[in-house]
Amino acid sequence: MKKGIVLLLSLLSISCESKSKNMEKMEPTAMNVTKGKETAIFAGGCFWCTEAVFLELRGVENVLPGYIGGKTQNPTYEEVCSGYSGHAEAIKIVFDPSKISYGELLEVFFATHDPTTINRQGADVGSQYRSEIFTTNDTQKEIATAYIELLNKENTFGKKIVTKISPAPTFYVAEDYHKNYYNQNKDKSYCSYVITPKIDKVRKIFKDKLKH
Repeated sequence: MKKGIVLLLSLLSISCESKSKNMEKMEPTAMNVTKGKETAIFAGGCFWCTEAVFLELRGVENVLPGYIGGKTQNPTYEEVCSGYSGHAEAIKIVFDPSKISYGELLEVFFATHDPTTINRQGADVGSQYRSEIFTTNDTQKEIATAYIELLNKENTFGKKIVTKISPAPTFYVAEDYHKNYYNQNKDKSYCSYVITPKIDKVRKIFKDKLKH
């Protein structure tokens, strides 16, 4: 990664450490977490993929798949997949900023999905697969904005980043069978062909950030 990105990540790390099968309807989950911990919410395509990626990282204490950013209250998976609810498939990450910074989470987020395609990740097409960062405080908004500006300035992806930054509204936890989906379904074709290569990439590029 270019020098500018490395410098930004070091600054973001300092900034963050200083702040220190089925349920028919989903209940919203509170944004508050244990003192000393922080919440990050990312939408970057199928949440089976993003959940699996962030479960690999040290300092990440919990990852929940869910739905956010739509107009329907208590949406079901079927409603979100239809595209009519307006929600994105997303993950809510509870992390320890003394072990991994918000900037480092952003680094992994942008390295493991395509932030230049609107409402699409590979063969997954629809607004529920959009790239969006849902911030839980003003500092996260500032960091995410600066990060995207630098990636665009350095033309990291060869195209303009379309990732949106929005204040986090209600996050609805997904049905139980979606939780830890990859680790329980590695033999499924989607997991083998789509998710496993992402995990391999994370383990190769981010060795210093892994739990094991």
